[in-house]
This record gives sequence, C-alpha cells and structure tokens, in this order.
Amino acid sequence: MQQPLVSILIPFKNTQQFLGECLNSISKQTYTNWELLIIDDNSTDKSYDLVESYANNDKRIKLFKNEGSGIINALKLAFSKSTGTYITRMDSDDIMAEIKIETLLNALLLAGKNHISTGLVSCFSAQGISDGYKKYENWLNNLTGNGRNYSEIYKECVIPSPCWMINREDLLAINAFDPIRYPEDYDLTFRFYEAKYKVIPCNKTLHLWRDYGTRASRTDANYAENSFIDIKLHYFLKLDYNKSKTLVVWGAGKKGKSIAKKLIALNIPFQWICDNPKKIGKNIYDLDMKAFKHLEALENFQSIISVANGEQQIIIKNYLMHLNKVSMYDYFFFC
Repeated sequence: MQQPLVSILIPFKNTQQFLGECLNSISKQTYTNWELLIIDDNSTDKSYDLVESYANNDKRIKLFKNEGSGIINALKLAFSKSTGTYITRMDSDDIMAEIKIETLLNALLLAGKNHISTGLVSCFSAQGISDGYKKYENWLNNLTGNGRNYSEIYKECVIPSPCWMINREDLLAINAFDPIRYPEDYDLTFRFYEAKYKVIPCNKTLHLWRDYGTRASRTDANYAENSFIDIKLHYFLKLDYNKSKTLVVWGAGKKGKSIAKKLIALNIPFQWICDNPKKIGKNIYDLDMKAFKHLEALENFQSIISVANGEQQIIIKNYLMHLNKVSMYDYFFFC
C-alpha cells in the first residue's frame, strides 16, 4: 500500500543560524514520504541561499519567495503549492524529533477525519529556559497528554503552532490559512475547536521548541497581549457567549480592565467583580465594582475570569464548583 504524502509548511525570515538544524531534523525523519514547502518571507540574511543549497540536493524540498509579507501570506503560499493528503507545520528555528511525522500521521490514520494529531514539546534555549516557559511547557504537555486541550483554550494557545497534523480536507473545511487574523496559530486552534475536531492524546515528545530573544513571538506586535485578548473575545462571543445569562468579568487588574474596555466598546453588557477590597465599591469605567460573592445573588451567569495567579485560580474554581458551575459553560479563564 502506498504511503500518503505529508506536506510540511515552513515560513522563514532571517533564521540562517538555525535553519541547518531544522532542515537536518526533517531529512532524518523515519517517515520519508514528505514534501517541504518552505517560504522565504523577505529575509535579509543568507537564509535563502542556505535553503536553496538543501533544495538542490533533495527534490522533496520546494523553495519559494513570499509574494506578500508576513507569516499568514507565507503559509497561504506554502499551502497553495502543497499536494499532500496530510498537512503539518514547522518553524524554521526549531527541531523535529526523528519520529515526529511518523507519529503524527499514524495517529491520524487510526483516528480518521475530524481529528487533530499533536505531540509533546520540549522548550530549549542557549541561555536556559525561564520558569515561565517551563511552566507553559508543562501546562501544554499535560493537556496534550490527555487530549483535553480545548478545556483551557481561553488561557493560551493550546495546540503548539509547529506541532500538529491534519487531513487536508479538514483544513480546507475551516478555510485553512485564509483569515488574516493574528496570532494566526491561536486563530487556527479556535477554528479547530469551532469545527469540533478532536485532539488525539499523545505522550511522546515530538518537537523541540527553541526560545531566543528575537523570536517573532517575543518581538512581533501581532503577538502582543492585546492581540490575544481580542482573539479570545472574538471567539468567546461567537462560540460560547450565552446572551440569556448575565455576563460577569472577574478581576480588575490590567487584563480585567482591558477586557472590560473592549466589552464596553462592543456594547456588550456585563457586571464587574473582584476580591480586592481596595477596588470593591469603586466606580470604574462607569461601572460599580462588586465583591465576588455578588455572584451568589445572580440566578444565571457566565463569568470571564482574568485572575492570573495559579493559586487564586484554584480557589476560584473550587468556589464556582461549590455554586454548581461548570467550566467552559458557566465560567472561562482568560489567562
């Protein structure tokens, strides 16, 4: 039986120092029936020449220059040039485990359509990984290991952008890379969620995720905090907001205020609560700040929770469970 073709999509820009490791890791894959669509997004270093040297020695590597600019346009071009039955992503500064393509594909072949395969990630850096990144890695891997990624989708992007695979027809069904909406990986994850594609649990480390000071996720304005809040609210209002319930924002810190201002601009009515005695009773943005126990006076509510502290989140979750409220139906953590 003929092995299905897997299309690997990679945009790159000025990653000359990392591209060799990335391309070598792809060449060493245990699964060999792949094609690489790799797009130069207006690099000013020697990245293009480096990739060209690899393409000249391996016909599976197909190099193009971005016709526009930005990662979404590069991904659109890569996808338009692809012919594989299965589509996967990769970042030009990262490294694949040798079994990555084989593992992702086998999971999809067993599960069938309407599924997403992904795997565990391991963050690394020449300077060492910060506690924050290690915490993010553990959180993400815990979700992936159990296949319950969507359960915390409003916190952060719950599917790593360079570590997933999908049937081509399923990607086309959700418009692939057509929306110009950043962060593009988070938007795609929300569209997986909207389409109810199931995430296949995986307990294998398949992707080595490099962190460094000039990585796009650290420097590009498209990945700033406000962009994440915008996309969370966009999909919450589209997919999970229940107009028959009283919407309540919990938290009056920087993120809570940002959410409140955006809801006001959208003319979405809400009430505002917190557990900070210095803010309770104050009028902020023409809204009275109430104590969190105000929830007990509401018969039917949905709450967006902007409290970031992990210990406080556990306390809040236990309190809401005491009120017989259900996560991802009655309350949503936005941090």
